[in-house]
Amino acid sequence: MKDIDKLIRETLSEEEAKFYNDLEEQHLFGKVKSLYKGKNAWLTVVMHVMNIIVFGLMIYCLIQTFDVEETNDLLLWVSGFFFCFITMSMLKLYSWMAMDKNTILREMKRLELQVSSLSAKISE
Repeated sequence: MKDIDKLIRETLSEEEAKFYNDLEEQHLFGKVKSLYKGKNAWLTVVMHVMNIIVFGLMIYCLIQTFDVEETNDLLLWVSGFFFCFITMSMLKLYSWMAMDKNTILREMKRLELQVSSLSAKISE
């Protein structure tokens, strides 16, 4: 695998090599940071703000479950707690799926660059 990377780096121009190095695999914090770049950065910010609001509402529902005396009220507050929990889970799941999508797109770009550099070398 290292030999293939070395061969690809040798065939790339300086600008392409810089682009290829930028496509290296990211660590977790780099993936999270990449959510705040691009066209959907505003959506990520809105989702995280909503996640914080829903978390506060979930804590409020949890506190209210300890203060009620009737079973019907208890069921309402517990269902509110679970609704908030599911909402938070879905928002986080969307973020993880977006990070996975960015990783897949990054790998596709690497493959495109590799194919174009190898096809240029073959055509020479």
